[in-house]
Amino acid sequence: MIKLIIGKKGSGKTKKLIDLVNSTAATSKGNVVCIEKGDTLTFSISHKARLIDIESYGAKGYGEYYGVLCGICAGNHDVTDIFGDATLRIGSRDYEELADFLDRVSALAEDTHVNFCFTVSCDKAELPEKIFEIAEEI
Repeated sequence: MIKLIIGKKGSGKTKKLIDLVNSTAATSKGNVVCIEKGDTLTFSISHKARLIDIESYGAKGYGEYYGVLCGICAGNHDVTDIFGDATLRIGSRDYEELADFLDRVSALAEDTHVNFCFTVSCDKAELPEKIFEIAEEI
């Protein structure tokens, strides 16, 4: 399952993501992972969740982001949830590429039974309709 937190910059997406990560980490029977660009969430995310700065691995673009997600799922079969902040800054502002990325992640979610949630910093009306066929907005 893929969930999206959509909104313009400053609308509270990251705060909502932090709350979701922390509440999920508190109740999950497996591992919870949060991916960010930079290290701004270090003191906000519970120690029960694994926080990954994607810049530390040099991953850029949706293809490499997808590779990181696959590596996380392959490396630990106890992962239950993966959260991603700053999705468009990691991938790109090309919404068609975002849709393709989410389609690939949807297949990964189905195969691994991992739940995914990403923040998307834009107006909902800017996104192609096919994104909402793949993911649900929360």
